[in-house]
Amino acid sequence: MTDAVTDAQRPEAYPADYPDHQILWSRPEPERAGTPLIVMFHGYGSNEADLMGLAGYLPEDFTVAALRAPQTLAPGAYQWFPLMAAQDFTMDSVEAAVEYALAWLDEVRSQHSSVTLLGFSMGMAMATSLLRRRPADFAAVVGLSGFAVDPSAAGAADYSYFRDAELTGSVPLFWGRDQADPVITADKVEYTMGWVRGHVALTKITYPGIGHSISGPEIAHVKEFLEQAVLKP
Repeated sequence: MTDAVTDAQRPEAYPADYPDHQILWSRPEPERAGTPLIVMFHGYGSNEADLMGLAGYLPEDFTVAALRAPQTLAPGAYQWFPLMAAQDFTMDSVEAAVEYALAWLDEVRSQHSSVTLLGFSMGMAMATSLLRRRPADFAAVVGLSGFAVDPSAAGAADYSYFRDAELTGSVPLFWGRDQADPVITADKVEYTMGWVRGHVALTKITYPGIGHSISGPEIAHVKEFLEQAVLKP
């Protein structure tokens, strides 16, 4: 089921031409109240339906919501912000995507007992960026075959939008990847490894041979992680 959220007034933090939020839900609205929420962020060139097949493999306690990225590449293909290697990549574009996601999330978070973020590839960049912007708002983060955004790659030497100093290592973060991932470049991996140290409670597992994808054993580990990090009394 897909909901469209129409904003009467769009915040100045993201462009006025960004579309209404498109969300795919795992449950009908009457069944969502009081449940822990997982928000899924798809990868570059994909859409909100891409990761929803994972919902059935996650703990059934959760409601899962998959948000579509705001920038259209082609019919059915979207991006959160330009690729970091692209000439038009800026930290402003990352901030706009984060504010776009938060504008919707702030409308629904009160209906749920907690919010966890899950992202694949560029979606992991989104999930970690939301955490870095709102360090106290999220129960846990799951990153699959992805990375965290390095502001210095866009020339942002003194960068205050991310509130990393407030992340003191208490938020659980699962990072699953293949060390031979052909898509996520070494500089992104190196930066992410440096960032996770001291900022999150890291669970990192590598999955040789999966390339830039998600495996069955990995999702089984994600389920265990969520049960321990979010659901455990």
